[in-house]
Amino acid sequence: MSLDQLTAKLDAFGISDFKPYPGTNPCANPFDVFRGHIATELSRLTGADPEICFSALEWSTNPERPDLLVPLRRLRLDKKLDVNQKAVEWADQFNKANFIERVSPDKAFLQFYFNPTLLTDLVIKDILNRREKYGFNNTGEGKTILIEFSSPNIAKPFHAGHLRSTIIGGFLSNLHEALGWKVIRMNYLGDWGKQFGILAVGYKRYGDEELLKTNPIQHLFDVYVRVNNDIKEEEEKLEADAKAAGKEAADEKAPTDIEAQKYFSLMEEGNDEALSIWRRFRELSIEKYIETYNRLNISYDVYSGESQVPEEESAQAEKIIDEKGIAITEPNGAKLIDLTKFKMGKARIRRADGTTLYLTRDIGTALARYNKYHFDKCIYVVASQQNLYFQQLFKILQMMEVPFADKVEHINFGLVKGMSTRKGTVVFLDNILEEARDAMHEVMKKNEEKYAQVQDPDKVADLVGISAVMIQDMAAKRVNDYEFNWSRMLSFEGDTGPYLQYAHSRLNSIARNANISAEELAKADLSLLTENEAIKLVRILAKYPDVILQAAKNSEPTTIVTYLFKLTHEFSSCYDKLWVAGQEPEIAKARLALYTSVRQVLNNGMRLLGLTPVERM
Repeated sequence: MSLDQLTAKLDAFGISDFKPYPGTNPCANPFDVFRGHIATELSRLTGADPEICFSALEWSTNPERPDLLVPLRRLRLDKKLDVNQKAVEWADQFNKANFIERVSPDKAFLQFYFNPTLLTDLVIKDILNRREKYGFNNTGEGKTILIEFSSPNIAKPFHAGHLRSTIIGGFLSNLHEALGWKVIRMNYLGDWGKQFGILAVGYKRYGDEELLKTNPIQHLFDVYVRVNNDIKEEEEKLEADAKAAGKEAADEKAPTDIEAQKYFSLMEEGNDEALSIWRRFRELSIEKYIETYNRLNISYDVYSGESQVPEEESAQAEKIIDEKGIAITEPNGAKLIDLTKFKMGKARIRRADGTTLYLTRDIGTALARYNKYHFDKCIYVVASQQNLYFQQLFKILQMMEVPFADKVEHINFGLVKGMSTRKGTVVFLDNILEEARDAMHEVMKKNEEKYAQVQDPDKVADLVGISAVMIQDMAAKRVNDYEFNWSRMLSFEGDTGPYLQYAHSRLNSIARNANISAEELAKADLSLLTENEAIKLVRILAKYPDVILQAAKNSEPTTIVTYLFKLTHEFSSCYDKLWVAGQEPEIAKARLALYTSVRQVLNNGMRLLGLTPVERM
């Protein structure tokens, strides 16, 4: 709603001369309507700076706690002040002005409970009006963010371990778009390096054109495994020969390894034949990856990679490094940057044979990205095992004094442990998703009546299965490792993806059976929602815009996931108490308006996470 509409609404509740608190967005965030009044009134009573009062206000997704509270010590008051006593005085003197139902002192805290009638009217009508935009704001308007995520290695199947980078990156992309940023989604493929020399040599020995056409990634992976076994066997033979000759170890490399290095050197030199084979492998791999990404609701604006770094940017990067005197050239010709004084070790940027390394190309890539996109922020979504690598990269960019050195960020995450099929073997992501789909399908078939009403059960089973996999991944903090667990993941009980889908399906069922139009809902008398259960639901719904802002601060999908479970748990506790069917028409409209708002926010949150909510299941 517009500011004029909000002002008129507040005036109807006896609140005149409303002015938004500086820096807030009360038209998009119902909490800001109350937060601004509380901060202003706190400042009047305590003498503390209004900004300090505002920033000290705390909230919680727990409906049993107050809507907002303030630890009085955070207001930087006189240390001699008896804040416990003052809390009682200030609670009594606080001007509630129809914004606040009650102010409760609790030792050195003041607790604020909003006027439930006003809150219900603001929140429900805002959700029904803004629908899929509820919770969004424009804090990032005019800014550009580039998010690099997923980034698998070309010619290898999409391993289950890539799941985390893919869905976290997808979530962060959706989240920044919800905040008004222009988002550039980039998949920075591992499409360059000696491994392609190894793959090319392997394909000459074991490649099959028919298998390449029918299942390119799997065939290339099989070839890669076979040729690496060749290298391993050759190395073992060299070691055995050296031992037989009385030497400690073989000095020479395996013949296949040497052949692969020569092939990669040809690629770096721009040899047409070498590049044509590499290019074919790259294109076939991307085609296959896109199929998997589509299942996860992931799309990219740019498919880039190590091979795509423009030579001029790489040359510019090395020129800056040389001019700044950052690098050291070793006697064998290799070049490195000594970061030991920063406790980051030594970072090599050129091999002795002159070929580039991953770090070399990443430095050039960072320059190229900034020159092309002029980003305000660039995020790399990569596992925590690469923490040191990104510390080195960012430190080198600082030492180079590039203008974007403070605009790059590494969003890390822990490992998935025990990710395997139910048969016990380590697999690729497609296999995991297929098994999850099949398991959900079997569960759905157990209820024959409901199953018959589902239009496309295969599709629904796939969506619910994907939800199961993704929610298990996002349910804990991203920096933590977690144990992949089939039985927990596929359960319709507890905090799982199927539970969220079931709640969404049940909310849709309520709406279908009620047969009340959107026009009637818009006119519902929300003052009839007086039950404690209804007020709890409204209070949780009101917090959603703040939850989005919190997720933007901590880059945590679990912030949204935890909120959605709080919302669905509260809805479940209301389900058998606040009936819609069989009620007086006005009561039915008011309750359906509430449930429609719950469904909308659940839908919004699930889509923000990258899930597709189902209508029936």
